[in-house]
Amino acid sequence: MFSTYSQFIDMACHQAEPQRLLFVLAKVQLPKDATLAQKARFEQGEGGYLESVLCVDKLPEEVRDLAAFVDESKKTELDWDLAFISSMEGRAGFAPNSDEAVQPLKLMVQRIEAGQVANFLAVNKQGELLQFQ
Repeated sequence: MFSTYSQFIDMACHQAEPQRLLFVLAKVQLPKDATLAQKARFEQGEGGYLESVLCVDKLPEEVRDLAAFVDESKKTELDWDLAFISSMEGRAGFAPNSDEAVQPLKLMVQRIEAGQVANFLAVNKQGELLQFQ
């Protein structure tokens, strides 16, 4: 399989059919009515909820360098903590287009905000792959 973002991109580039990658950028938030215990856990990097702040689709070649992707995302002026990534397989040698990515991105957002993140690759801005329990 893969253990780094770069390995994931390499794998996506070498699939039998071209891929389109789907990114949902999310911010970890603390509920406004959080208890003191929840605030303490949050300060230690635990708890909170995920709020999607931006969705984008890219070809693997466009996001080979995660640092460049992070820099590009700064132009939006939206802060994010995690990127959840999925892929769409092309057909007959052609990658799916951006229009075809709209509905899958909406479904990704719904799943992420419901806490159903197990089927997505998760990466932070430093390129570390994350696992959720």
